[in-house]
Amino acid sequence: MTLCAPCLFGLEGLVADELRRMGCENVRSETGRVLFDGDERALVRANLLLRTAERVYILVGEFHAGSFDELFEGVKALPWEKYVDRSGQFPVRGSTLDSALHSLPDCQRIIKKAAAVRLASKYGLQRLPESGEVFQIRFSLLRDRASIYLDTSGASLHKRGWRPNSNLAPLRETLAAAIVKLSRYKVRELFMDPFCGSGTIAIEAALAALNRAPGLSRGFAAEKWPFVPAALWKEEREAARAAEYRGEYRIIAGDIDPAAIETARDNARRAGVDKYVTFSVADALKTPLPPVRGILATNPPYGERLLDAASADALYRAMGRLWKNAGDWNIYVLTSSLDFEKSFGRRAVKRRKLYNGMIQCQLYQYFSPPEKNRGSKDGAE
Repeated sequence: MTLCAPCLFGLEGLVADELRRMGCENVRSETGRVLFDGDERALVRANLLLRTAERVYILVGEFHAGSFDELFEGVKALPWEKYVDRSGQFPVRGSTLDSALHSLPDCQRIIKKAAAVRLASKYGLQRLPESGEVFQIRFSLLRDRASIYLDTSGASLHKRGWRPNSNLAPLRETLAAAIVKLSRYKVRELFMDPFCGSGTIAIEAALAALNRAPGLSRGFAAEKWPFVPAALWKEEREAARAAEYRGEYRIIAGDIDPAAIETARDNARRAGVDKYVTFSVADALKTPLPPVRGILATNPPYGERLLDAASADALYRAMGRLWKNAGDWNIYVLTSSLDFEKSFGRRAVKRRKLYNGMIQCQLYQYFSPPEKNRGSKDGAE
């Protein structure tokens, strides 16, 4: 099968790197998605192990669709019977951008009808019961090119199963995992988040340190599909558990809000990493960095998130004064502020454009001592 891992913009290189490390074949990155080839085992493994992707799709087909007739005929020609059984439900969701077909309801209706015609013909039915398992059809129309998928994940992969609670502006788990990966956290250093909120970055750091599969505590839509053997899910979960590490890790997280810390502790307990992360109520601006080698990765409040722009600017100035002489610390700050470097008082060694939901942000990276050529395999900054 051709499989697809959609992701937040800016994370394509990280997702591709994860897939290659899993042994997936023919991995190729495109804007907002990474395609790869694999069988049912690859489908299961990607759902369980991917940290930075949003979902795992089967790419059922792609074709030009400049009219509703072309869309209908293109969808009808796809081999739906390979995936959807005779009682399966097949709702349709999708998006369209810069295409002649810009009405989402009409596109959904046409795709649904075309798939139904194909399935009814193959199964010899006048009417499809749609009383069984759900096979979510997803589509993307981009510049008249239709991409038609089946969603194997169900709930988005950022929903690990451990965070029913969050603060007012939660950071998506997949983005937190990306920040941890970009920081090159190797578990030997102290890892710190002084603006931890609901604890997402610290928890993802602990999960990475343990090499714990992010999908172990949740279910997936394809677990109920007949063409994906149940034995594969059991085997891959057992393999993931066997691959976990054991060790002592120094991960600390603080926040000035006691309620946020309580939420973070609850989330860490649900994730099974509470003994690896030390949470404390603390004012980041009154807490000097320990005199050791470490990584500081954080997502402080910014102008579109909890604080107004003036308050965010004052916060960044204070952070710059406090961390001016950071010793052996590497610092990673995610914010949407375009003036962060000016407020912070230092130009970043590197910047990387990332998206927190729909908010465009920059990950400002400071290395100490400075490393001029700290490139990585995951692509351009």
